[in-house]
This record gives sequence, structure tokens and C-alpha cells, in this order.
Amino acid sequence: MNDKRSFFYESLPNRVVFGVGSLQRLPEELDRLGSQQALLLVGSRKALIDDLMQRLGRRIAEVFLDSVMHVPFEVAQKARARAGQCRADALIAIGGGSAIGLAKAVALESGLPIVAVPTTYAGSEMTPIWGITAGAVKQTGRDLKVLPKVVLYDPSLTMDMPQSLFGASGMNAIAHCVEGLYAEKANPISSLMAAEGIRRLADGMRGIVRDPQDLDHRSEAQYGACLAGMVLGTVGMALHHKLSHVLGGSFNLPHAAVHAILLPHVAQFNADAAPNAMAKIADALNADRAPQGLYDLAVTLKVPTALNDIGMHKADLDRAAELATASEIFNPRPFNRRDIRRLLEAAYDGRPPL
Repeated sequence: MNDKRSFFYESLPNRVVFGVGSLQRLPEELDRLGSQQALLLVGSRKALIDDLMQRLGRRIAEVFLDSVMHVPFEVAQKARARAGQCRADALIAIGGGSAIGLAKAVALESGLPIVAVPTTYAGSEMTPIWGITAGAVKQTGRDLKVLPKVVLYDPSLTMDMPQSLFGASGMNAIAHCVEGLYAEKANPISSLMAAEGIRRLADGMRGIVRDPQDLDHRSEAQYGACLAGMVLGTVGMALHHKLSHVLGGSFNLPHAAVHAILLPHVAQFNADAAPNAMAKIADALNADRAPQGLYDLAVTLKVPTALNDIGMHKADLDRAAELATASEIFNPRPFNRRDIRRLLEAAYDGRPPL
């Protein structure tokens, strides 16, 4: 393939239902899958659980409430056992990355189809990527068995997202788009989705800051998150996601906040090696420079900007750098342990990217 416009693009086989009120379509989506006994994995949102129980009745075989950040192996095993005991024929995952990630852990072993109803901007719902943490090490992989068969996006379900989560979750989604622009398998189609995802997320979240009750802006942000998830699922990632998995899985730091804090610093590290990607990011953010634009957006969204603020200990930076460089990963700019240690220290202090 010598044509410089040549590329590969592979779309993923799942169905998206998007729009305010789309949760009402859950029974017919279960019908499409032939499901009569679904295991519901959901965070502790009593009103939502009550609504679903009333809406679905006996089609909910059981409710599992114990989803935990980073999907600990023990919790995954517990959920797998519960799915077998209640003879579930499908999984309904409602929530953020914890609930959807747990459903993926069950599907990885059982092959049960997942209906995902995201209430944050995590993006996991659009990917065949799974992750399970055991012994303070987060293992990840790709398998089409864990790709949700159906994703229901109902922007009204994001109304209850805490302020402390909404901005970090959105920055997490933007990270998928940023890395998608310079990923090893980047292509013109995924790059269009990535640039538009950044634009929609940034515009939507700025609007939510101005008026948290505005459903149009919430729809805008969740549409951007859907695009971000598609990018994450199709082109692979690079250094930023590697660092985020290391810090989250090995040091038990909040996943979305880690993404928000690291993103400007990784963008700064990669800026000279990926100038076209940085130009697209800056344009989507309406900023002069991508790294500073990402940092400024985090400040606007009132998310943490320093690892020190979310429980990282400075004494652990050396260990984090060691873990992050223990295996090779694609990145547009080569890196070594010293590079990563320096990057992590800047993120620990929360210094603006220079």
C-alpha cells in the first residue's frame, strides 16, 4: 500500500440508541437479544433501580450492587458466580466504568450479551477492552465477547452525576480522542470522530458548567463521549492510557481524575512528535496550544490538576515510572524511565504544561 491516503478502518459490531428518554427502550432492546432473565449490575442509585424493577419486573433475575473501581478480581468472581446462580441470559450494566467494566469481566468468562447504559462519559461501553485488577496490577485485554451488544445513551441519566465526577469523566473521554489522533492505528475516519469528539465534549461541558440543568449541553457532551468510545475501541492507545492504568490499578487512584491530571502533561511530552494531532486538538478546543488548552479546560471544569490532590504519594513516583516502562507500548515519541519520572513529577505538582 504505497498510496499515502491508504488506511485500514474496522468498525465494531454494536448498536447505539441515543437520545433523552432512550432508557424507555430497554425492554425492546432486551427483546432483540431474546433475553428473559438479565442480571442487573448498577451503582447504588435506588430511584433508578426501583424504576427499572417496575419497568422490567421478572425480567430482572437479580440485582448486583457491588461494582468497584478498577474491577478487583474478587468482585469479578463474585459477579460471575451470581450470574451463573440466577441463570442470567444477559447483563444490564448501568453506571460508569466500574459497572460496565464489571459486566465485561462477567461476559469475558460467560459470553453473555451486555446492554450498557452509561451514566458518565467513560467510553468503556463502546469498546471490546476489558480490565481486571489483581495483586495491585491491572491487566487489560481485547475480546469482542465483552463489547456491549447495545448501548443506550440517555443524557437525562447524567443529571445526577456529581460535580466532582462530571468534569474528570469528560476529560477521560477527551483523552481517548487525543490519543486516538496519534495512535498507531489512527486513520482518517477515526481522526474525524476524535476531533469532533473533543469539540462536542468541550463545548458541552463548558455549557454544563454555565447551566447544569441544560439537557442540550448534556446531550452534546454525551454524544462526544460516544465518539470518544468509538475511537478508543478501534485504534488503540498510547502512553497516556498506559500511565493512567498504572496509576489507577497499582495505586488505587480514581480513574477519571488520573486521566484529567495526566492528559495535559502527556500532550506536552508528545507535542513535537505529533504536530498534526496537536493542531487538531487545539482547533477543537479553540486554543493556541493543545497542552495548555487541555489544562485550561480542566481548570474550567474544576477538576483536580495535581496527583498530589488525589492521594498519590511522591515517594511512589519512582515505582510508577518503573511500572510504566516495564513493557513496551506504542507512542509517537520514544520514552525512558527518566522521561516518565519527570512527567509524573510535573503532574504530581500540577504545574501548567510549558
